Amino acid sequence: MKKIILLSVFLLTGLFLSQIIPGLLGTNYAGIKHSLDNLMFVCLAYIMINVGREFELDKKRWKNYVKDSAIAMLAAATPWIIIAFYFMFLLPSSEWSNWNAWKENLLLSCFAAPTSAGILFTMLAAAGLKNVWVYQKTQVLAIFDDLGTILLLIPLQFFMVGLKWQLFIIVFIVAGLLIFGWKKLGYYTLNQSAAMLIIYSIGLVFICSSIYSVSKKLFDGGIHIEVLLPAFILGIVMKTTHHHPNEDTRIEQKQHKNNITQIIRRLTHPSSPAETELISDIISYFFMFLVGINTPLFVGDLHNISETSSITASQPMFEWGTIIWHVIIVTLLSNIGKMIPVLFYRDKNILERLALSIGMFTRGEVGAGIIIIALGYNLGGPILIIALLSLVLNLVLTGGFVMIVKKISLQVYGKTLSKDTYI
Repeated sequence: MKKIILLSVFLLTGLFLSQIIPGLLGTNYAGIKHSLDNLMFVCLAYIMINVGREFELDKKRWKNYVKDSAIAMLAAATPWIIIAFYFMFLLPSSEWSNWNAWKENLLLSCFAAPTSAGILFTMLAAAGLKNVWVYQKTQVLAIFDDLGTILLLIPLQFFMVGLKWQLFIIVFIVAGLLIFGWKKLGYYTLNQSAAMLIIYSIGLVFICSSIYSVSKKLFDGGIHIEVLLPAFILGIVMKTTHHHPNEDTRIEQKQHKNNITQIIRRLTHPSSPAETELISDIISYFFMFLVGINTPLFVGDLHNISETSSITASQPMFEWGTIIWHVIIVTLLSNIGKMIPVLFYRDKNILERLALSIGMFTRGEVGAGIIIIALGYNLGGPILIIALLSLVLNLVLTGGFVMIVKKISLQVYGKTLSKDTYI
């Protein structure tokens, strides 16, 4: 629960500072923002690598995952479509026939699609649900849910930039990454210490940025590969490593006690689980702060809608009472859209299916990453603020969602909750 509160606080703090810092720094802000953008994408790559590391499947049983993947992708697409229509409702009626308005809202509303796998797994396990069907099935659906959201970004990119030949190269690269990820799932024994994961993240951001910079100089438009998929694929091809504290202690005792040796050891030996979790949490907090601080100006006289390049960003800001009302409605609708799993798995109790669906309500870093991608296309305005605050509200409610899941599970499983019969 502490992590969820801190994620919300850091996001809101960044959102608050985003309205102050540009005015204080003036012309110096552009250079600082470029550095913050790079840091933000490094954090996002780190998060997505960890999401990929959670993706553990038995390829021999791939047919068993077909139904799960279809349900998960439907659970991702349903809230996306619902919120896209709702965001269109917030625009003037004259924009309903404008394809540009539709494609902007289709991208921005995608924040509602992914489930926060990391937050969800941690809280369900802490609630004592690790051995029940709800946890095991949620583990599969949440990962496929995130993967479906990442794949959803491909057609959305087509919508945003138009049908250009560069997009066919992007599709070729994406297809190659997916094939490579499936064939080499859990194949490579790579160092998975927190320090090395950060280095991998920096490398991925550098590669994606270099491809775009070089291709932009060679021809108009450039080839823009979002870091989400490469980072996710890197995570799934890693063979999961397990930490052995006693072994690490013996290794450390054999080494010289100096700073250089300790730095080298950190880069070449896996961190302890507690240390890795702490670093991952810090990176998540920093990422949410950067998401907030990258929000365009939406208060005061500095918000000049005549200079915006998108329909959503050109909309006048709503009153705060109106914004709060829409935040509540968007949060409610997006979670109703996540109720898709309750319609399937008919061999299970209705309460189990309900608990599974409520477990999918959690949102977090991946949804924030979608908002960052939307910002890259100059989207903004009141709809962006509603999306961000809805993300915050859902984070605050996550603890309640997990408690509901636990209460329902206790009703279903009773005293057998801790046994393995429901795996």
